[in-house]
Amino acid sequence: MKNSLRWVLYSLLAILFILHNDYWFWQTPQMVLGLPIGILYHIMYCFVASLIMFSLVKYTWRDK
Repeated sequence: MKNSLRWVLYSLLAILFILHNDYWFWQTPQMVLGLPIGILYHIMYCFVASLIMFSLVKYTWRDK
């Protein structure tokens, strides 16, 4: 199970790498919660990246 979880987390990391450049919000002036949607996207992106990195350390870090 640990090996399959490792590949899932690595795949999520690759998807996150692809989603980092949000070309779809560059020209959108829409405001959400008082923030431009591009800034809100990057706030959520950082939150998700933190969760994935935490999971990588917790579940795929090698034991001594």
